[in-house]
Amino acid sequence: MEKLTFYAVSAPEKLDRIGAYLAERLSRDVVRHRYGYVLIAMEALDQLLMACHSQSIKPFVESFLHMVAKLLESGEPKLQVLGTNSFVKFANIEEDTPSYHRRYDFFVSRFSAMCHSCDHDPETQTEIRIAGIRGIQGVVRKTVNDELRATIWEPQHMDKIVPSLLFNMQKIDDIDSRVGPPSSPTGGEKEENPALLAENCFRELLGRATYGNMNNAVRPVFAHLDHHRLWDPNEFAVSCFKIIMYSIQAQYSHHVIQEILGHLDVRKRDSPRVRAGIIQVLLEAVAIAAKGSIGPTVLEVFNTLLKHLRISVDFELGDRRSSAGSATFSTSSKESDERIVQNAIIQTIGFFGSNLPDYQRSEIMMFIMGKVPVFGATSQSLDTSHLGDLGTRRIQIMLLRSLLMVTSGYKATTITNALPAPFLDPLLSPSLMEDSELRQLVLEILHNLIDRHDNRAKLRGIRIIPDVSDLKIKRDKISRQDVSFMKKHGQQLYRHIYLGCKEEDNVQKNFELLFTSLALTTIELANEEVVIDLIRLAIALQDVAIINEDNLPMFNRCGVMALVAAYLNFLSQMIAVPAFCQHVSKVIETRSLEASYFLPETIFKDKCNLPKSLEKHEKDLFFLTNKIAESLGGSGYSVERLSVPYVPQVTDEDRLSRRKSIVDTVSLQVDILPGNNTEDKIPD
Repeated sequence: MEKLTFYAVSAPEKLDRIGAYLAERLSRDVVRHRYGYVLIAMEALDQLLMACHSQSIKPFVESFLHMVAKLLESGEPKLQVLGTNSFVKFANIEEDTPSYHRRYDFFVSRFSAMCHSCDHDPETQTEIRIAGIRGIQGVVRKTVNDELRATIWEPQHMDKIVPSLLFNMQKIDDIDSRVGPPSSPTGGEKEENPALLAENCFRELLGRATYGNMNNAVRPVFAHLDHHRLWDPNEFAVSCFKIIMYSIQAQYSHHVIQEILGHLDVRKRDSPRVRAGIIQVLLEAVAIAAKGSIGPTVLEVFNTLLKHLRISVDFELGDRRSSAGSATFSTSSKESDERIVQNAIIQTIGFFGSNLPDYQRSEIMMFIMGKVPVFGATSQSLDTSHLGDLGTRRIQIMLLRSLLMVTSGYKATTITNALPAPFLDPLLSPSLMEDSELRQLVLEILHNLIDRHDNRAKLRGIRIIPDVSDLKIKRDKISRQDVSFMKKHGQQLYRHIYLGCKEEDNVQKNFELLFTSLALTTIELANEEVVIDLIRLAIALQDVAIINEDNLPMFNRCGVMALVAAYLNFLSQMIAVPAFCQHVSKVIETRSLEASYFLPETIFKDKCNLPKSLEKHEKDLFFLTNKIAESLGGSGYSVERLSVPYVPQVTDEDRLSRRKSIVDTVSLQVDILPGNNTEDKIPD
């Protein structure tokens, strides 16, 4: 062997003849099953290959590859492994110049087939599969090193390579332990475990992918998951895409996200659980991409998800209509599955939105708000005209839930940035509908945007706070922009709270959120003028409960009285006017003795005895405008306006019956209503 190697190195022009001779001998020995001679011939070929590095090696390589192909074609596992080992050695050799005429189509096909070996002997099966994976790894390395990237990335090759690797990766026992960034298992582990070897090969393949061929590497993953029905359950699908996202270059993340969105569109008529599985995969991909570059796909992600939200609601309501009068288990189960899809979409929207930088998050907030079906809409919202009242309500609730997640943690520099008019106007519109859940969501979104100092948790629940200073409320001086915002939009907020208190279907949570809204407005936006407006609003709400022109149930009337008590107790301590605090405390003390159902601690208990009427109660139980004006006037407040009762402004929406369905009155989209006409405004 040493003499042969010395001769070949000394006379490299003879290499092609040496190779041809060895190849001819080896072919004969393979056919005659003389495997000892085959081993000797391959060892000679390997040594010559490793020893000779020159231009003349190229013709010799052709003979070498021809012999490797012969071994791989044989039915003998040992020869297949022998051929693979030789090919891997060859793949690790760096040639001086690439060989553009050399093709590896046969090797891709053969190694891929070996990855799927079904030999009856488990040890042999594992051995052949490992050889196939190592062979694929060799092909990938060789083509990249030879600068023949274009060949290996062609779809006909990727459609064989990727499924072969995924097939072996499915055998990993503990999926969760393999989904993070590339790990470094020991050499022994990699050589003995097809699953680990396949995963490392898959990571290497993806790590070498460039802008132009990324999609060719990812699309076969979808085909494999579809063919083997791996979206439900989707643990393996999630594992695959985590590996993909961690292995590719960060700037290509948006390519993968676009591919997932495209596949979601393709499978839009599949079962709910399949769609939910794809959406959960998208969530995991987005979670990783959000840490780096997500490129131009931000709006596309949201647009696609919102479209599928509408489709899911359509399917859910369609199933419900088709089964009307015959409620079967399968139908209710399918409806429940659609809810899984919808919740997955909302989670993804919320997670993606909350991980965006603030400037992009404000755009997404506007984008989602623009999709909510509201009064005065034009053409951008989700078309729910065919869904009816129930479908429209479902869409509204889910979009607002998405918006709630996106706004969570958002900190705008000014309130005008957080609540611009094109956002605020449609946001307050759903509160006019008879749905307590919608109103709750709107208030919670407002809290997210108004609360710039994280005080909301301290105000949770509705109660008479003995000492507000114990809450350690954080606040800054009211800025000029905040004052300007309240002059422009304050009446909208007051009106929203006022009308929200008058709804018959209010439950305890509604009153709690209304209290928090008043308290946060006081903390974040209240100068002296706003304080007077808020007191006028509180007295007007007290009058709503006492006079009861809206025929509210007694629970609601007492709830409003309790809300006013809790808020004026908070406000009086915040502005720290002693006479005002004294009046509020005295009323609360009298109520606790004579009419505890006017206090939140009592009225919101499960078993509270309600009064039969409110008309016969003494004035000592009520907050009196003249007493408040007297107390504030002595501290320098301008109290003239306190004598003018608060009346909510009339809007264009009020011209239409509030009891009509939104679908009966509007086509759905968010365009801002024109400004109120002067004749519609009622002066305060």
